[in-house]
Amino acid sequence: MNIIYENQVKAMGSCVDEFQEEGIFIIFGEQAPEELRDYCYSVSVNPIHGKIEAGQTLKIGENTYQITAVGEEAPVTLAGLGHCTINFSGQTEVDLPGTIYVENKPMPKVEIGTMIQILAD
Repeated sequence: MNIIYENQVKAMGSCVDEFQEEGIFIIFGEQAPEELRDYCYSVSVNPIHGKIEAGQTLKIGENTYQITAVGEEAPVTLAGLGHCTINFSGQTEVDLPGTIYVENKPMPKVEIGTMIQILAD
């Protein structure tokens, strides 16, 4: 498997669990606006090596999820700001351009130190 993207959670906002019922979580680099920090998992701004697309695998810790759709802005904001929303709905149509959609499976437990990877065959 080729690693397209890799990062590690450095900090967690105090309100990250508020989005669990909606089946989403948000990552953001060090430049996250103050009003959003409490809702995000903090990561470094890391490069993307290749194209992120449906059919690839999102790995969060030991949990894997097939990517079902990728918003056109998601790779741009991920590479530039470390910012992306991950939606666990299994949608194949993009509603929000900054979102990566993955298969509808239970969300993983994300903690400081959790690795996040996007892998391609």
